[in-house]
Amino acid sequence: MTNQKKIAREVTLELEAGNAAMTDIGKMLGPAGINTRQLKLDYDAATAAQRGDVVPVVVTVFEDRTYALRLKTPPTAYLIRKTLGLARGAARPGTQSVAKLSRDQLREIAERKLPDLNTADVEAAMRQVAGTARSMGVLVADE
Repeated sequence: MTNQKKIAREVTLELEAGNAAMTDIGKMLGPAGINTRQLKLDYDAATAAQRGDVVPVVVTVFEDRTYALRLKTPPTAYLIRKTLGLARGAARPGTQSVAKLSRDQLREIAERKLPDLNTADVEAAMRQVAGTARSMGVLVADE
């Protein structure tokens, strides 16, 4: 007999690190019957070092109403906007460009995203980040 708990549901939330909004947590997890206040405290404590960033979390809710948190890296588009100081991407990405991402900035973002990407190669990760940047209307510096 195994000692594994049965999973009731799994939800991914994008919350502000160190200061999660109770409304977002309650909306998604209130019906699951878990202690949302404790979940907020656990999330805020785990992400305090990244305060101000958007840090997605996968919340696994078990049948006995306990939960497990798995933190992910911030979304690529968020990291690009933060690095370049942009409020948002271009309205028409194919025809407009809002900024230019240098090779060093691209590498920095790719290295931060590496744990959540489907590759272990930094060059491949850089290509994925560059694709996201282009879809936002951000020019990418050539090699």
